[in-house]
Amino acid sequence: MTVAVPLSERALILAPMGRDSQIALMILNEAGYGGMITPDLATLCTQLEPGAGLLLIAAEALRGPEMEALLHYLEQQPAWSDLPIVLLTHHGGQEQGPSSHLSGLLGNVTFLERPFHPATLVSLVSAALRGRRRQYEARDRLIDLSESERRLQSTLETLEQQVEERTAQLRHNEEALRQSQKMEAVGQLTGGIAHDFNNMLTGIIGSLELLRRRLARGRTEDLDSLIDLGVTSANRAAGLTHRLLAFSRRQSLDSKAVQMNTLVLSMSELLQRSLNESIQLDMRLDDKLWVAEADPNQLESALLNLVINARDAMPEGGKLVVETSNQVLHRDFTQAYANLEPGDYVMLSVTDNGSGMPQSVVSRAFDPFFTTKPIGQGTGLGLSMIYGFSKQSRGHVSIDSEIDQGTTVKLYLPRFRGEELELPVSDTEQAPQAIDGETVLIVEDDPAVRVLVSAVLSELGYAFVEAGDADSALPILNSAQRIDLLISDVGLPGMNGRQLAEVGRQYRPGLKVLFITGYAEHAAVRGGFLDSGMQMITKPFTFDLLTAKVREMIKS
Repeated sequence: MTVAVPLSERALILAPMGRDSQIALMILNEAGYGGMITPDLATLCTQLEPGAGLLLIAAEALRGPEMEALLHYLEQQPAWSDLPIVLLTHHGGQEQGPSSHLSGLLGNVTFLERPFHPATLVSLVSAALRGRRRQYEARDRLIDLSESERRLQSTLETLEQQVEERTAQLRHNEEALRQSQKMEAVGQLTGGIAHDFNNMLTGIIGSLELLRRRLARGRTEDLDSLIDLGVTSANRAAGLTHRLLAFSRRQSLDSKAVQMNTLVLSMSELLQRSLNESIQLDMRLDDKLWVAEADPNQLESALLNLVINARDAMPEGGKLVVETSNQVLHRDFTQAYANLEPGDYVMLSVTDNGSGMPQSVVSRAFDPFFTTKPIGQGTGLGLSMIYGFSKQSRGHVSIDSEIDQGTTVKLYLPRFRGEELELPVSDTEQAPQAIDGETVLIVEDDPAVRVLVSAVLSELGYAFVEAGDADSALPILNSAQRIDLLISDVGLPGMNGRQLAEVGRQYRPGLKVLFITGYAEHAAVRGGFLDSGMQMITKPFTFDLLTAKVREMIKS
């Protein structure tokens, strides 16, 4: 009798000596399981390709050059797969010794001594197939997740200028989650991101539709509120994208000297407004604090996230302490963490006396998309964003927590070693209007972004020339055309923006370059990406920021 079963659940049997193969197949068929007898290892490896639930192999058959083909197949299994193997041995036989080392080579292997009892064989096969079915179910869930994310990406492509950075980040998320095989995190990602983005897209699409209807009817009153609604929703979407980039350490950091005490004090009013009236805010700032090196915008975001987390841990009220201090990290501490060097650090800590966390939660707190909040009330990116920011800034972050005692999060940032602090330049500082003839070359592959940048330059009085990629821009740079500033996207098709700038400076030494970027892996840390006469702004940017940068660079 031959039992018909799906290829993914059949047993491939290889026991060339005696009647072990026939006996095993007969026992499996009587128990309702299907199988196939293979005469040699080469045939068994060929039959693996269409699918198999498990392998039933005699230890003496694992010899010869075909063994390499089997081991290669097992090594190349996808992340979701761990093919079970039942290895038949003889009690006290000579192959018992050699077969023991096969466990490390074959992976998911179970030994069965011959002669075997039919019930024992059926029990092992039943358990192996139950595990194999769960593996295929996990594969199917990953496929479903991938399809859901691709649909979300397709929607965003039609509505957002951030399509490249969002697509790259979601692919990064998908790869990271597939490798970690954290199905709970995958579910949190799908629910949290979809919920938040659908809300934001509703605000954007709805405000645009209402604007179109009112303008079509000639109604021009109260349009500002609709515009504000759309801009606010778009800015929230941009903020979520930046948090995604932060946890993966792919954001574009603008590290500089930061007076941390000054930054914390400037945020005190915002922090106080973020807390409940029942929470007391206590600032303990070291008056001899060193100057830190960090991106001040990301540092502000990290502090706000920590304060909000502390607030949520004290629903009945409590005390929240924000503290700064100088710390010297020695090698006996830093050697436990990759890329953390011994030396001087500036520490920012946030302490609450709230509910605290068990160690099982603390150990996962920095995992992307892990959250104890219900779906829709957080994507679990807050702490992972801070973790990514600290690592990308060559720093460190730690959590200490006890149930009913509270939590302390400490953020360590390297001490600034420059000679002097840079004075901030106000974006609103007004410079003279463009001088006749001043010309900007715009290189951007997205037509919508080119139109918007061109419109801003036109309002400022600058002449401009447009190109959709580096190949179109090179002839312009290698011509007599006046070019006072090159504005280029980093992620151009073909030659990227940084390479274009290098070639452009060969034609025009001293050419000033303003990069605009949404996601650029090699631009993640600006200090190693920008040369003299180069600056960078990150999409989505405000027109005020673009205006200030263009005026500043052309007039310098």
